[in-house]
Amino acid sequence: MTLAPDTAAAFARIALGHVAREYPHKLDHVLADDGDALPPRVLHPAFFGSFDWHSCVHGWWTLLTLRRLFPDMPEAAKIDALAAETFTPAKLAAELAYLDRPHARGFERPYGWAWLLALHGAAEALSPDGLGRALEPLARRFAGMLRDYLAVLTYPITTGTHFNTAFALILARDWAGRHDAELVGEIERYARAGYAGRSDYRGWEPGGDEFLSPSLTAALLMARVMPAGEFAGWFDAFLPAGRIAEQFRPAIVSDRSDGKIAHLDGLNLSRAWCLLGIAPVAPGRSGELRPVADEHLAAALDQVAGDYMGEHWLASFALLALLARGAPAARD
Repeated sequence: MTLAPDTAAAFARIALGHVAREYPHKLDHVLADDGDALPPRVLHPAFFGSFDWHSCVHGWWTLLTLRRLFPDMPEAAKIDALAAETFTPAKLAAELAYLDRPHARGFERPYGWAWLLALHGAAEALSPDGLGRALEPLARRFAGMLRDYLAVLTYPITTGTHFNTAFALILARDWAGRHDAELVGEIERYARAGYAGRSDYRGWEPGGDEFLSPSLTAALLMARVMPAGEFAGWFDAFLPAGRIAEQFRPAIVSDRSDGKIAHLDGLNLSRAWCLLGIAPVAPGRSGELRPVADEHLAAALDQVAGDYMGEHWLASFALLALLARGAPAARD
């Protein structure tokens, strides 16, 4: 369970197979009149593939991340060619203009916003004067929208689906750490206000269509926000030692052709990512967390390809988990 070259190439082939596949497609689109009934490639000329906008965005994050880490992979030339065709000034301008629509305030909020910030980070790491610069206006726009959203979001959303606040703030903080110190401060203040006082978590997980753990995403966010010593105490109170293996068992996926039920494969992968990200800053608990993470990773890693309901997005979460397993992110 490592990010070996053959695994990277397989993930790249999967993503290349869907980021430019328009149909089937599920739009997040409010129609104001008949003229708004337009196909995905017209509404979103850069991100029309992968079944939905956010999956296309993080499919591209997968491709650009793998392109940087494995520059000699056979798929590199195809990634470069498709990126050059996709991220043109006109197409990115159309994506930016879409956000000016009267009903676009909640478009892809906050999951797609956070993944676009992650995509910009990957683009900048790969090609700072090329793809990074091209995607920066869109990233800056979403960062501003996130700032406005946090100002009115009285309570964090703790569901395990796209509306989850903690997951979005984890990705957004990673981006803001390199681009927007003010936003880092706002994210950290919001995280402390929303989660620092919580303890002895006993929520019902998993929900039947969740791909994120409400508790573990909150814990990973606090691991990024709190100094290590403070976090260790908070985490021991939030999810006491000895409870992890009992409370977090790999989810069973009964029907991978059902897009909602297939979310549970993603839950297994995202749980692994969270646990592996928490372990380095929870002294004394790595021996408890890492085996549970590996159990979840093993349960889902072979499900990344197969039915399109999972295939259009799961590689991104597998990549998150494998990167965390091989090289935990350093604290800012």
